[in-house]
Amino acid sequence: MTDALNRAPLLAPGQSLAGVTDHVSDIVLTRPTGRLWLAAFALSLALIGLLATGIVWLLMRGVGIWGLNMPVAWAFAIANYVWWIAIGMAGTFISAALYLTRQDWRSPLTRYAETMTVFAVSVSGIFPILHLGRPWFFYWLAPYPDRMNVWPQWRSSLLWDFFAIVAYLIVSVLYWYVSMIPDLATLRDRAATRGRQVFYGLLALGWRGEARHWKRFETLSLLLAALAVPLVFSVHSMVALDFSEGLLPGWHSSIFPPFFVAGALFSGFAMAMVLGLPLRHWFKLGDFITPRHIDNLAKMMLAAGLFVDYSYLMEIFTAFYGMDRYDVAMTMQRFSGAYAWVFWTTIVCNVVAIQALWSRRVRASHAALFGISVLVLIGMWFERFMLIVSSLYHDFLPSSWGMFYPTFWDLAFLAGSIGLFFLLFLLFVRVLPIVSMSDMRKLVHRLQGPRP
Repeated sequence: MTDALNRAPLLAPGQSLAGVTDHVSDIVLTRPTGRLWLAAFALSLALIGLLATGIVWLLMRGVGIWGLNMPVAWAFAIANYVWWIAIGMAGTFISAALYLTRQDWRSPLTRYAETMTVFAVSVSGIFPILHLGRPWFFYWLAPYPDRMNVWPQWRSSLLWDFFAIVAYLIVSVLYWYVSMIPDLATLRDRAATRGRQVFYGLLALGWRGEARHWKRFETLSLLLAALAVPLVFSVHSMVALDFSEGLLPGWHSSIFPPFFVAGALFSGFAMAMVLGLPLRHWFKLGDFITPRHIDNLAKMMLAAGLFVDYSYLMEIFTAFYGMDRYDVAMTMQRFSGAYAWVFWTTIVCNVVAIQALWSRRVRASHAALFGISVLVLIGMWFERFMLIVSSLYHDFLPSSWGMFYPTFWDLAFLAGSIGLFFLLFLLFVRVLPIVSMSDMRKLVHRLQGPRP
């Protein structure tokens, strides 16, 4: 009795196999495009136009259109890169890690979380390429035989960033696509127009739902999940090495790999909340994404946030405990220097705001959760900016000090990347199922037994 009560909130009463399929497929096949979607699409398209203009101008004029100078040679572009690639980490964790541990509550969250991963990692890849200065030579990062004998620098973390990101993107895309094949076949069979039948039929790869199809599907999903989970840790650990290999105070720290992984999960869970709550409301998914799912997601965000907060504390503690004059000076600059407002914004968003998640009442309020999640995303971007600029603008010698002032194009690239992410997500919502019908049917079967 107790076990049944504990599992019941995972799915609203009265759900059936056919009901799940009808609800999710109708969102794609029959639901009309609303004005809100069109307004969001138009806004995203405008931001993408800004991004495209910025890229063209950068190719014509060089990275000098940004506010970069010496000693601050890294700023918005690298902060955007680390921020976006971090957002994608939690999607894989929600989908793959919970799949390997057979957690039933993952089922309604996996599809849009995986989509978030694919799009966020794709957007993040734009920035390191543009930051190269001569982005048309980005392929020099790949080890390929050529007459000039130009080989990558194997000791550089930039090269291993390239391998880690490409591997993670390939596995994420495969895992995302493979999980959709049964659902694509469902849309193929339900589509009313010939064009949609052909479109979804090609994507479904001839899926007929035979026993051998399901066996291969489950085997491949298990293998891809097993590959994806370690990549979550390896990718952001490699990003952390970009900083920790440097000798600058504030960067040269062995805590960075686990700190970056925790920060990635923290911001990723926040983005999953920011996307999940509106989807639940607009598409009437409350029967599938129940209060228990939202509560679990909030608890995971809190757990990751507490680890990030601990890392902040340890960074400050080790600076004063080791009494290295440069680490102490850098820490004091963060407290009261020119960019102190960035540090305190980070603390308010990432430390103070999330403490409200200890309250069950707050976790039950979707408006409060949405607001806290937005603050976390803002705070994590400022944390990346603080990490980069506060260590660069005050070097070892006073003669090397210099401020960073962002230009219009710095802000344009950040806004444009957000527009690109949301435009891709808006297209996904209209074309592909936002909830995994196959996973939800399995959940209905396990919790309630088969129904017509």
